[in-house]
Amino acid sequence: MAKFRMLHTMLRVYDLDKSIDFYTRLLGMKLLRRNDYEGGRFTLAFVGYGEESDHTVLELTHNWDQKEPYDLGSAYGHIAIGVPDIYATCKELEAEGVKIPRPPGPMKHGTTVIAFIEDPDGYKVELIERS
Repeated sequence: MAKFRMLHTMLRVYDLDKSIDFYTRLLGMKLLRRNDYEGGRFTLAFVGYGEESDHTVLELTHNWDQKEPYDLGSAYGHIAIGVPDIYATCKELEAEGVKIPRPPGPMKHGTTVIAFIEDPDGYKVELIERS
């Protein structure tokens, strides 16, 4: 059996620049590459914490002709990111205007400290405290 590896997760985003700012400036990812596809009228931007050759990354897809924000649907769950100090992280993100629908604290029925934030399109991002 071949060795499999997760490559990326794709999100459709309404305002690409706002989404790139959120994931890079606020969550510390790097913009790894960005390509415009004139014929298809879309742009792909890949962001992540390491190079695509050995890290799973996030693909942000912006369709140029999209006139309304996307309906997020009911099947999608969330992205999870480990952070060293969840309380300080949430305080910094809140100061930047990031929505925090679930403030940091222990998860129900467990001891792991988590929080949920929202990206500019309303996608949920779970923060998990890691030491």
